[in-house]
Amino acid sequence: MIDTLLQPFQFPFMQNAFWISVLVAPPTALLSCYLVLKGWALMGDAVSHATLPGIVLAWILGIPLIIGAFVAGMFCALMTGFLSDNSRIKQDTVMGVIFSGMFGVGIIMYTSIHTNEHLDHILFGNMLGVGNADLWTSGVIAAIVTTLLVLKWKDFLLHAFDPAQAQASGLPTNVLHYGLLCALSLTIVSTLSSVGLILAVALLVTPGAIAFLLVRSFGKMLVVSLLVCTFAMLSGIYASFFIDSSPAATIVLILTATFIIALIRRLSIARKTSNIASARISENMQT
Repeated sequence: MIDTLLQPFQFPFMQNAFWISVLVAPPTALLSCYLVLKGWALMGDAVSHATLPGIVLAWILGIPLIIGAFVAGMFCALMTGFLSDNSRIKQDTVMGVIFSGMFGVGIIMYTSIHTNEHLDHILFGNMLGVGNADLWTSGVIAAIVTTLLVLKWKDFLLHAFDPAQAQASGLPTNVLHYGLLCALSLTIVSTLSSVGLILAVALLVTPGAIAFLLVRSFGKMLVVSLLVCTFAMLSGIYASFFIDSSPAATIVLILTATFIIALIRRLSIARKTSNIASARISENMQT
């Protein structure tokens, strides 16, 4: 029985999958809290999809794929900010237009390449095919992004909650704004070899949304988001071994189920609070 439970840890490809999940979880979990608080959930989706043409172009030019992904992601984020600031169109509309356009260009480039090497793992992830180079790349990026978010979490919090107050307090709001965009692009690059572009948005939104439903303070929100994301990734990989499913998809399903449970709990607490308040009002009226 014990040998069966420990069987996933005996294979090198499963060990690498567990390692990549531990490396990717901290930056995605922490960043998701800021994206949820700032209302940038669609930004994570936009940047992740917009990296596809950069990836394909980098492959054509023979340069590292992460360079193309980062450049394309930053271009999408910067272009979104420029158009939303210099036009009457709202930011979410601009993001939808830009990322769908760039993703369409990427798909056309992707299907036009005639090669024996497939780039499907960029779209859907390949956690069971992670190598040492992927671990090193994700580890370095995760360390940089996590350190930045931890050291400057109060500055990013004030900028996300009240940009006007942050500017009045003397904080470099432009640096914080583009620093967050840069961290977002780097984090998406670190997930390329594991969950892929399409499922990366789940890691960038769902953990923060779950934590937002469970706790009140932002500090606790960061901790809960990290714990939820790490648990979902480790348990998803472990479960996928026995049910013969895609690890990335299993992780997303666990995150979604956890979100539904947190939402039901939140609605239940709100209903109880409302009933207590109604009962007190009725008692006061009777007296």
